[in-house]
Amino acid sequence: MPSGTPYRNDESAWLLYIVECRDGSLYTGITNDIDRRLKEHNDGNASRYTRSRRPVTLRYQEPCADRSQALIRELSVKLLNRREKQALIGAAQATRT
Repeated sequence: MPSGTPYRNDESAWLLYIVECRDGSLYTGITNDIDRRLKEHNDGNASRYTRSRRPVTLRYQEPCADRSQALIRELSVKLLNRREKQALIGAAQATRT
């Protein structure tokens, strides 16, 4: 279920997120604190992949029931090709307007 508005920071609230890196590539991950995780990515402390592609910009977030569901959803999104990920991002942006 896509969310067009920022999700609250709650230790039990897990999110799937997609960020766009400086080089235009997309990185998918999960977190229970999106603000902290974005800061970690932009500080170079989150993942080896984004470390050399900073800054990153949040493009998509989706609430998940728990960590287990977030991990399952993360794997399914990581299996999507770039065009499919962009369609997911576009659909979420369209629901916000």
